[in-house]
Amino acid sequence: MSEETKKPAGKKKFELDPALAEYRGIWVFIEHERGVAHGVSWELLGEGRKLADKLGVPLAGVVMGAPGEDTRRYCQEALFYGADHCYLIEDPLLKDYRNQPYTKGLTDLVNAYKPEILLLGATTLGRDLAGSVATTLKTGLTADCTELNIDVNIRSLLATRPTFGGSLLCTIQTLNYRPQMATVRPRVMAMPPRDTARTGAITEHALSMIETDIITKVLEFIPDQNTNKINLEYADIIVSGGKGLKKQENFQLIRDLAKVLGAEVGATRPLIQSGWVEAGRQVGQTGKTVRPKLYIAAGISGAIQHRVGMDASDVIVAINSDPNAPIFDFATYGIVGNAMTILPALTTAFRNELAARAAAVALARSWSVAFRGRFQRARRMMLSRFSCDWRSA
Repeated sequence: MSEETKKPAGKKKFELDPALAEYRGIWVFIEHERGVAHGVSWELLGEGRKLADKLGVPLAGVVMGAPGEDTRRYCQEALFYGADHCYLIEDPLLKDYRNQPYTKGLTDLVNAYKPEILLLGATTLGRDLAGSVATTLKTGLTADCTELNIDVNIRSLLATRPTFGGSLLCTIQTLNYRPQMATVRPRVMAMPPRDTARTGAITEHALSMIETDIITKVLEFIPDQNTNKINLEYADIIVSGGKGLKKQENFQLIRDLAKVLGAEVGATRPLIQSGWVEAGRQVGQTGKTVRPKLYIAAGISGAIQHRVGMDASDVIVAINSDPNAPIFDFATYGIVGNAMTILPALTTAFRNELAARAAAVALARSWSVAFRGRFQRARRMMLSRFSCDWRSA
């Protein structure tokens, strides 16, 4: 009698720990400092709205700060950007960001209201807070995500991020832990529309901590003098260069084109490491994530480390001498050729076109002024004649 053929073991169906079944809802931490909310918070609300709709759960913002109008205003803004609800902790201890009181406040909120997903911006503050909150709650955290989705069948967050030095993208799940946590860098997600007709409830919660419990003290705030000099993430036009430019002096061609277009200058990691450009201009996995209306990439191959930082651009123009460069697979327009020849030609063409448009606008304005002057003179003459005729009558 022959042995029965053993059937291969099927994939075990995932079952959520019953103790975690009560966790429901999606939260977004609203980051703000010195009276200014970080744009990544609104971007995450836009993405959170999509995830919440798929799961059929409410979306909530979490605002923490010192008592005052600004702190409450962020709650209202969270509702405008898509939240159904907002959790608020106001306390003088939260005036300046310190990890200890913010971690305590956020973990207490999670333990009290039990969200299934918690999203934070991958900023300096957000990374610091997310790590300590995840450690305190003993849950998983996926950092620097480029995409978020939901497996509706098992209510699992699908968090995609680069891995293996940026050569691959992997999707990570935190199955039997709650909340599922992820951080997303600024400009990775689109900014949602702001709807001032939206309303929602605000739940206030107390911070169970006093000053003597906190080991760090803020002695003074010294602003970074270079903070606003490079505005790469929110630029409408970016011209970037890569190692295909060959020599450092050739990078001036990037600057020349950017100057004509009124654009920001970007670069790949190898150029930053070589000292050609300051670190704040790096675009990619370990640099900035950008979403300009126009992104011009010269001498950039399009490796995934760079792609994850710029492929959300509206229009991508790639210039590369290698017709098989990966960047041509996702660029809107591609130019195969020597960047050192093409960049000066583009600079000249744009300069001439913009000058011609400026001249046309100036001519139209001069004609408009002349016509307005003639119209006003004719109008005065007509009124004068009417007045004379009326007096004669």
